[in-house]
Amino acid sequence: MISVNYRDPRPIYEQLKDKLRRLILSGAIAEGEQLPSLRELAAELMINPNTIMRAYRELESEGYVYTVQGKGSFAGTLTQVDDSRKSALRKTFTDSARELLRLGMRPDELHEILKQEVEIL
Repeated sequence: MISVNYRDPRPIYEQLKDKLRRLILSGAIAEGEQLPSLRELAAELMINPNTIMRAYRELESEGYVYTVQGKGSFAGTLTQVDDSRKSALRKTFTDSARELLRLGMRPDELHEILKQEVEIL
């Protein structure tokens, strides 16, 4: 179910993140289902457990995974994923707005752009 492609130019942890994210979003890994342990998956894929840990931690920060100490890592709920994604997008938006203002855009111009974009949706 989970594999890595050594010819893929992306780092292995990125490949793992993408694969696990797709499996969670598609329902192939159900909400609340326990993920393979770090050691188990590392042995299966013949990679360093720290690589698995990095992928799991980043997925946890994105809301796709949660960890229960002493129990393992589990697939997050779609609500957790949505909330985490909204938070990340809001930060991106805020950072972009600050940069536009720093570059000389007036607040009313920024507001008008946002208003126009929302109307298009």
